[in-house]
Amino acid sequence: MIRAGVGFSTAVNPRIAAAEATAAALAQAGLSRANGALCFATPAYGAAYPMILRTVASQAHTREVAGCSSMGVIAGETEIESGSALAVLVFGGDEIHATRFFVPTLRGRAAGVAAEVASAVRSQLDKSNLLILFADTYNFEAEATLEALGTELPGVMIAGGGASEDGSIGETFVFCGDTVSSNAVSGMLLAGDFEPTVASSIACGLIGTAHRVTAARDNILIELDGRPAYEVFAEAAGPLAGDLRRALTYVFVAIPVYENAQTIERGQFVVRNIVGASEEHGVIAVAFQPRVGDTVGFVLRDAERSRQDLKAELEELGDRLDSPPAFGLYFDCVSRGAGLYNIPGHDSAYIRRYLGPVPIAGFFTGFEIGSLAGQTSLLQYSGVLALISGRKS
Repeated sequence: MIRAGVGFSTAVNPRIAAAEATAAALAQAGLSRANGALCFATPAYGAAYPMILRTVASQAHTREVAGCSSMGVIAGETEIESGSALAVLVFGGDEIHATRFFVPTLRGRAAGVAAEVASAVRSQLDKSNLLILFADTYNFEAEATLEALGTELPGVMIAGGGASEDGSIGETFVFCGDTVSSNAVSGMLLAGDFEPTVASSIACGLIGTAHRVTAARDNILIELDGRPAYEVFAEAAGPLAGDLRRALTYVFVAIPVYENAQTIERGQFVVRNIVGASEEHGVIAVAFQPRVGDTVGFVLRDAERSRQDLKAELEELGDRLDSPPAFGLYFDCVSRGAGLYNIPGHDSAYIRRYLGPVPIAGFFTGFEIGSLAGQTSLLQYSGVLALISGRKS
């Protein structure tokens, strides 16, 4: 039987915080010794990250500890988005084992990073596997690395997110054992005999219909449907177009997951930022490289659309699960949380409503990694929920 628990602390003293959170997690799990532990901590503890990890490992009696820095942490129904806060999840049982990993130096070597991650975990793969990935958001070449990981570890489910911070230090950090590093990736392979499930929801809803790219250069959209791309963007943005800076924080581009798709459907698109726009030249600059013939759309980040998508995903998830989850991890974009909904703990409350009192820990991410339409994808403005369930006997 898989047993798990989650704990958190807002104690200012980092040693006390780590001890409190780990003790609470062990107590909820009914464990004196864990197979593995995951830890997320805010920048307020930055200088003490190594001590926090040693405390978690010592108290949980496991060397398999991983995690990352985060602007805010999630523990059960509690979401803490500022100040001193850390969350710890522990798990144990004969059906699950953990293997931590750490790979330094990310820039310019996506294939090498993927090969090193695969080498660290390949011998530990089992009947069921879930690869949890934490990356330095400012240096991780996500799409190229995820594509290479898919080749290195075919069929292995992957979920995770980019480490985050509150803007005070300009660096993000990943944890492995008592190692703390920027410009690195860390994580944990969960392997054994269980049912892994990954689901995602997005805080953006489609505006209007899909468009065909009819002219583009590098990362510049020049024409959509034979019209200046800026005109099409301005129509989608509506009143927001009058304040371009504000518009770019709410309106984004949607890209279908499936190649050659003619339409854009819920649950089958990823979102990418618009990084600039020129009414004078009729173009918009985007955070990807469009090609003539591609299908794209526009989406609006909106609290009600986000709420409805989360509810729909949780309803579908309930139909997919064969047995109640033993524990879960939630990777929630920093653009969600109280800043989007104007109330704290929104997503966690909905998750509990639909799934019950499952031990869930997580953090607010710089980007998300999850399964979308059966493919591992780099996600943005999303919440990714990874669940571990015992198999039916």
